[in-house]
Amino acid sequence: MATTQSNTVAPNATEYGGDEISALVLDPGYSVVRGGFAGEDVPKSVVPSYYGILSSDAHPKHSYGENAIHNPLPNIEIGNPFSDNGLVEDWDTATNLWEYAITSRLTNTKPSDPMTNGLNEKTDDNKDEMEGIETHERPLEENPLLITESPLNAGKGREKPIEIAMENWGTPAFWLARSGVLSAFSAGKPSALVIDIGASSTIVTPVHDGMMLRKGVTRSSLAGNYISDQLRLLFSTSQPAIPLTPHYLVNSKTPVDAGAPAQASYRTFPPGTEPGHSFRALQEERILTEFKESVVAVWSPGRLGGHHAQGGTNLDLARTQNARPFEMPDGYNQLFGVERYRAVESLFDVKMALSDATHPAPTPASTLPALVQQSLAGVDVDIRPHLLANIVVVGGSSLIYGLNERLKQELEALYPGPRVRIFSPGSVVERKFSGWIGGSILASLGTFHQMWISKKEYDEHGPGIVEKRCK
Repeated sequence: MATTQSNTVAPNATEYGGDEISALVLDPGYSVVRGGFAGEDVPKSVVPSYYGILSSDAHPKHSYGENAIHNPLPNIEIGNPFSDNGLVEDWDTATNLWEYAITSRLTNTKPSDPMTNGLNEKTDDNKDEMEGIETHERPLEENPLLITESPLNAGKGREKPIEIAMENWGTPAFWLARSGVLSAFSAGKPSALVIDIGASSTIVTPVHDGMMLRKGVTRSSLAGNYISDQLRLLFSTSQPAIPLTPHYLVNSKTPVDAGAPAQASYRTFPPGTEPGHSFRALQEERILTEFKESVVAVWSPGRLGGHHAQGGTNLDLARTQNARPFEMPDGYNQLFGVERYRAVESLFDVKMALSDATHPAPTPASTLPALVQQSLAGVDVDIRPHLLANIVVVGGSSLIYGLNERLKQELEALYPGPRVRIFSPGSVVERKFSGWIGGSILASLGTFHQMWISKKEYDEHGPGIVEKRCK
């Protein structure tokens, strides 16, 4: 009688990443790539997803890391391997970027090919001698790897990461996990409605008993980049217009009164050596990020375009609130009152959105309350009250002051019966890195060791095994 191997027996620790070997967790996002060892509290490697592109006679040269994207080199442009919907569109660059995130902080850098390091003369004889010999030490030969993915990722987009991990990096074991599920784990909840407000997208993911409910996943582009666009429109339409001059263009500045024109000397570049438009846009985004963190707030109670209990408009009431000061890199400074609420109000009320020819107004279906409505409509009616009582809000753009309070008010108005409870980490680190932290928890569990996809299984079944195993 034939016997079958019991699937309850834990695999060999050295093959599947037991206690003796540290698994790595990689959490790629539109703004940054987070990497670190499973079981740790925070990622050791946090690398921008943006990369520098320098023109050359042959092929453009790509450079990665903070220094590569903030140094105003001649004609430098900035790229990103992710599309605006938060999915990878340039896999070659994404592979190099993720490998940089791993090797720069977590493992040793691969040695270069001895035939191309400038120390050996390149000849046809050398080429024949080196043929068939492995010249690169692959960076993950000793580390299992867990990669997070967008809840919207599907098809080839799911298979590509395991191909990269197994073929390029030589990892002995692999797992692919949905970021929404991991954020629920990081909050200690097997079932939750996860609202992830990132840079390019806001995604609502219903999670039930540790499984993502695919039909309930909804997405909107009203996220961090959208708020930045609203701020650009707000600054450009102000009277007078508010300048947005990046740090690298300012040589020196003189203090001025609030609202007065800047008194600064500006840096100039010889013709033909100016950094590209995309470089300036990224440097402007750094200013806008600081503005969002220190000035922007969500209005509550009620909607900014509505009326308060005394009968007046909330816009007039907002003008009486304490304004927040902000100084631009060139010294221009201003007190921002109602403007600090206006920039983010359209996440809840599209009537308050600023728009122009290149930035059309969003649709009502893309607001945060509408996304939650659409998500709950896609799941079983019996679990909706449980999800409403376990809403987890994460993502860097969720840190805007007052967002959770306003979201709770809006949802209580939509669902007056069920109890609405919002859980959101108080720590900035936990909010920004929730997906990575959930992956760190998952990959360090003793019961998870039997879940890894081994290199042997990959060789036998191919990359399609991800669809079968990583639900």
